Amino acid sequence: MTPTQGPPPRIQDLGLLSNRRSAALVTSLAEVVWYCPGRFDAPSLLARLLDDERGGSWAVDLPGAAPAGRRYLGDGGHLESMLQTGENGEALTITDFMPFGEGLPCGLCRVFSLAPQAYRLVLKAAPDYARRAVTLSHDGAGMQIDGQHWLYASHPPEVVGDSVVIQVPVGEAAWAFLSDERLEQLDWETVTRWREASLLNWQTLTVHATYHGPYEEAVRASLRALRLLTDHVGHATIAAPTTSLPEVLGGEKNWDYRYVWLRDAGMVVSALTRAGGDGSEGRAFLEFICAWAKPQGDLPAPPFLTVDGGRPPEETELELAGYGGSRPVRIGNGARGQLQLDAYGNVLLAAKLIYERFGTREHWGIIERLAEFLCEHWQDDDYGIWEERRKQPYVAGKVLTAVALEYIAEHSEEPQQAARWRAAAGAARKWVGAHALNSEGAYAYVAGEEGVDLTAALYPVWGFCAPDSPEMLATMAALERDHCQDHLYWRFLADNDPCQEGAFLAGTLWVAQYWVMRDPARARAILDAVLAYAGDLGQLPEMADPRTHEALGNVPQTFVHAALVGVVVDLAEAERAQHPT
Repeated sequence: MTPTQGPPPRIQDLGLLSNRRSAALVTSLAEVVWYCPGRFDAPSLLARLLDDERGGSWAVDLPGAAPAGRRYLGDGGHLESMLQTGENGEALTITDFMPFGEGLPCGLCRVFSLAPQAYRLVLKAAPDYARRAVTLSHDGAGMQIDGQHWLYASHPPEVVGDSVVIQVPVGEAAWAFLSDERLEQLDWETVTRWREASLLNWQTLTVHATYHGPYEEAVRASLRALRLLTDHVGHATIAAPTTSLPEVLGGEKNWDYRYVWLRDAGMVVSALTRAGGDGSEGRAFLEFICAWAKPQGDLPAPPFLTVDGGRPPEETELELAGYGGSRPVRIGNGARGQLQLDAYGNVLLAAKLIYERFGTREHWGIIERLAEFLCEHWQDDDYGIWEERRKQPYVAGKVLTAVALEYIAEHSEEPQQAARWRAAAGAARKWVGAHALNSEGAYAYVAGEEGVDLTAALYPVWGFCAPDSPEMLATMAALERDHCQDHLYWRFLADNDPCQEGAFLAGTLWVAQYWVMRDPARARAILDAVLAYAGDLGQLPEMADPRTHEALGNVPQTFVHAALVGVVVDLAEAERAQHPT
């Protein structure tokens, strides 16, 4: 019988698996359509998500199956999915997990309940982003795949064409493990031990940050996403586990987000520090940045890093068909050498949070270096928060420089240094007042131009200005008029038509965070509009199209989830202040 596969995967249907080293994505029909073994940015072994024909997947071939619900077991990375078959409502329950913890093997494990009818597991591997033909051979109790991976199972695997197929008879339970190393004979007892140990390790980790209040389930899902996408060795949080999921279907803005952005630091550290718990996770992320953010050319630190602190590879294109035909498919990222003033400002904001929480000045040498750079270079043109392709005087970088220097000056022990930083912050503020307003009196995206970007919604959140200042009222009016549909907001980009991408969910949440300051009910309406794209597992993509209700962009994106936590924490505080008990 020829191996079969399900319908093309959709972004809003994906569920994330992780062992905090690498990640996989699985559909509601329990098909693994993306898997990068070993580390988050490793070449994929399964990539049907980016090429329906050649990309490879691990499917459950259960005739007549339909999704019947799924859930995470607790706050960790074990995903339980149900497939229903037949008119009598019989279901197959699948528990997918990647063993997490010291002493556990690296790989992807699948455990199946008693089969309501016979089915097959079909693994079609496509090594190195489908750039190599797969080799398959029996190796002891397992099947060797591409000379680097092994498939072990409760039922004997067989080669069918270019796939590995496992037949499971009716009435029998099953397990299968796709391993990154050769193992001895596996059995139910071993797999069960891995499962229990991994669940316990997740439970131990998730006590570090808790939250109780409005939107509690959404915050839990967001904290889960942040943890699943944080490397367990260096504690670095990547932007997303995927590459090249399009910002608009059929478009060319398809980027590799499997790296660690300094720009994300302020928001991610804030989410992990302010959501209850002991704050250790946010502190660990700042430690990673300060350990690896070394000078690069004329920059005090690169704008983003790999999970082991290295420099991401140069941007290259792959011969994959792309999600929904959206090409090119890219690996690496061409923004790796850009000057982004906001990146360093965000690290200073993260340090401020940690210093205030723990009463320390840890990593002061690195923080001092970044502050000195901003003090001396805040007037420089840069590539902006959205990694544009040409340098310009982007206003957000100047605003963030001003507030970051003001905040971090409070922690300097050298009066002359603190005074110099404050003087630079004051000069940046004066420059913004003189150059950053458009003809309507709103904050422009680029000084001297008319366009307004939703980044400006953060200016009062950062403490740069009052939420009801004339400039902010004009800015928000422009955003509502030019960049909003159904409570979702688009970015303004200097070099691109905004129609070339979907509504930007992190920025939409920044607008909600602004409205927390003035009208919490309006903030809730915006938050609810974003959560409509969270799917059944609460995982948010980078973008969405309110016209088609399609999720867009890389998923799940930690920037969006961190923004959601920030909105909800602020909302909870505002509503408590409105209605004290």
